[in-house]
Amino acid sequence: MFCALLLKILGILFILVILKIILISLFFYKEIQAARAKDPAAKSFLEVLFLYQGLHALISHRIAHFFYKLHLFFLARLISQISRHVTGIEIHPGAQIGKGLFIDHGMGVVIGETAIIGDNVLLYQGVTLGGTGLEKGKRHPTIGNNVVIGTGAKVLGNISLGDNSYIGANAVVIKDVPPNSTVVGVPGRITKQDGKKIDISLDHIHILDPIMQNIEELQKRIERLEKG
Repeated sequence: MFCALLLKILGILFILVILKIILISLFFYKEIQAARAKDPAAKSFLEVLFLYQGLHALISHRIAHFFYKLHLFFLARLISQISRHVTGIEIHPGAQIGKGLFIDHGMGVVIGETAIIGDNVLLYQGVTLGGTGLEKGKRHPTIGNNVVIGTGAKVLGNISLGDNSYIGANAVVIKDVPPNSTVVGVPGRITKQDGKKIDISLDHIHILDPIMQNIEELQKRIERLEKG
């Protein structure tokens, strides 16, 4: 009798797990595909589904955001804090996040309450989308579509990052960034990347730095003057 009951319970749990996998695969299909497309280490659909903390942080956020919109703030924050301890990624339940977000590795990522993130955005570990003061209302960044934010970058305040922009590793961005731009340095300096998207190859090495470009041009002018 006990064995039969145990088998029924295990059968029900197995069915619930299968339903959970199916629902996650349906509702987070774009996020799973984004991980597979943007992470060369992703070997399979199931690996991303079960083992990628960025995906699980997003799942928890969708649930927390649902309760946040119902003004059940304590419950929403409780879910987000549990997710933070499990995944190492802190997303405030008030943040608005589009489709296809991929958080690579993710440890130390912080997304503030009034942050807005567009579609197909890529965040690396240590990224902060934070505020700059104690003011109420919109105080966190708005991130456009197809934006890449590199490791350790800080995007602070009620500013906007245009579509297809790239924020270099450890950059500190405190001003609006136009579309199709690359930002490097502290504070962030804007440079164009030939007006093209660069989130396909994700080339973190060959990023244009406007300060270094100016120094190189001055050095070349000095050399030409010395020769002349």
